[in-house]
Amino acid sequence: MKLGDDMKKKVILVCSECLSRNYTVTKNARTNTERLELNKFCKRCNKHTLHKETK
Repeated sequence: MKLGDDMKKKVILVCSECLSRNYTVTKNARTNTERLELNKFCKRCNKHTLHKETK
């Protein structure tokens, strides 16, 4: 394990409309303390929707 590995955290993004878990992304836990919210394409809804980070 490298020294900087604990700063990166793998998070799962969930569609706010259909609650489908579509994406996994990494974020820097030190600089971004709040939850991640991105507009991404949902294959299930077939449109761009807001995706939020799960707990």
